[in-house]
Amino acid sequence: MSDKYSIDSHKLILHPTRVANWYEGEEKNDWEQLKKVYPLYVEISPFGGCNHRCTFCALDYMGYKNISLDYDLLKNSLTNMAKKGVKSVMFAGEGEPLLFKNLDKICQHASDVGIDTALTTNFVPLKKQNIETLMENCSWIKVSFNAGTAESYSKIHQAKERDFQTVIENLEIAVAHRKEKNLSCTLGAQMVLLPENQNEATTLAKICKDIGLDYLVIKPYSQHLSSHTNETTDYKFIDYTKMYDLEKELESYNDDNFNVVFRVNTMQKFMTNKQSYKKCHATPFFWAYVATDGKVFGCSAYLGKEEFCYGSLYDNSFEEIWEGEKRKESYQFIKEKLDIKNCRINCRMDEVNRYLDRLANPQPHDNFI
Repeated sequence: MSDKYSIDSHKLILHPTRVANWYEGEEKNDWEQLKKVYPLYVEISPFGGCNHRCTFCALDYMGYKNISLDYDLLKNSLTNMAKKGVKSVMFAGEGEPLLFKNLDKICQHASDVGIDTALTTNFVPLKKQNIETLMENCSWIKVSFNAGTAESYSKIHQAKERDFQTVIENLEIAVAHRKEKNLSCTLGAQMVLLPENQNEATTLAKICKDIGLDYLVIKPYSQHLSSHTNETTDYKFIDYTKMYDLEKELESYNDDNFNVVFRVNTMQKFMTNKQSYKKCHATPFFWAYVATDGKVFGCSAYLGKEEFCYGSLYDNSFEEIWEGEKRKESYQFIKEKLDIKNCRINCRMDEVNRYLDRLANPQPHDNFI
């Protein structure tokens, strides 16, 4: 299946200068150089609360606290990030980002300072008056849409059945507005493939295509290290080998305007349950996570763990945090003590780590290009 945005792979190969700075710093073991390798991509959690309680939610253990980042703090932090080379931010995180007041203005500011902006959302709390600003300033918006019927949607999202139709109507409004204003914002949806919704994947694909979306992603579940609710641990042992045939069924929905991205590569890695590398090279370098309480982490699989927390935006600027002593300590911890056998399978940086590990471990004949 077509995957033009490399959703089932990675795009770090397109940023050779940043990678070269990391590679040179690692070879020389030079922290003064390494500390200036800023993330290309930052995930930001602007609001901790959520209107849904999805059965597969990876961050349920964070408690869905109804707190939000300070507006001016977030705005100033984005300006600082842009100046230091951050290329993109995605608003998602612990809760529903659309519950953050003035998210549309924040996206506009991020765009104004030169940061590519994206939004992952359940799309239910969308305010119609905000869609124009969001779509004018977001590179893409991806909607968590995990069933093909209202009944299944309600059970999986643990939400009201009418939310299913609300999402469809909001997506139709977004598609119509994009067409009217000739905007470039990519609109997609994502389904976490579960035993409860596997028979509705084709139904959802038809719905998404009929609405006019650009793509539907079908991805596997991934157990978060700190999530221990009954629902999530039940999903820990899903056998995706029995679902691979879905890929063929979904191919019939593909055309020049719509694609189903069936993440079979990620599913296969889920089933093997192991990494091909022995060290996390991506942390603390190529991406970062800003939590709703303002703390900056190097890995979303270890939110709340001090070894991966570099400081708080309420105390220091992003630049001061990124080049600070706590990040250096985290780097040493990851380099010397972290056993990645205990890490989350299919973490966000898995494909990036596979690429970086290949660079860090040359093999015979590499120079015969």
